[in-house]
Amino acid sequence: MSKPTDLVQGTLDLLILRVIGLEAMHGWAIAQRIRQMSKDELRVGQSALYPALHKLEQQGWIEAEWASSENNRRAKYYKLTAAGRKALKAESAQWERLSTAISLVMKPA
Repeated sequence: MSKPTDLVQGTLDLLILRVIGLEAMHGWAIAQRIRQMSKDELRVGQSALYPALHKLEQQGWIEAEWASSENNRRAKYYKLTAAGRKALKAESAQWERLSTAISLVMKPA
């Protein structure tokens, strides 16, 4: 049986886009916000988060710049690009269709 922290393949990108769509933030804060918003059900480790951020940056969906964090450390802050906002909208719609279809299958007969 899968653990509640396991993410459906492909959903991490959507979660990242959603979170940084709210405000620009650094990697650790992104992971914390996902955990907070999911009421501690989803935990994203660095080994999954940073490759996903790098991929999203290469796709042009997010961009990053160095700035000081809340504890005065240099951190890379990520924010959505125009293409990222468009992708978030499309990916969200696809997720809604998929989750609705899965819910229909899982309903008791």
